[in-house]
Amino acid sequence: MEKLLSRITINPKICHGKPTIRGLRYPVENMLELMASGMTTEELLEDYPDLEKEDFLACLEYAAKLVSVKSIHRIAS
Repeated sequence: MEKLLSRITINPKICHGKPTIRGLRYPVENMLELMASGMTTEELLEDYPDLEKEDFLACLEYAAKLVSVKSIHRIAS
């Protein structure tokens, strides 16, 4: 698992510091949106030939880590 997460990098000089794949200009957010829209890994690999299957798995693992919190509290509006 940690090996996959090492593919996600944060650099303030790349994509305004958003998490990206391997320091490339592919924000994790964009890849997650594409996967959520229904694109398969095979389709993504065709559209982004410089990425690997493990990069997309790393995006999913990163998202899973972000949402694994003990509780969520509503902020007063």
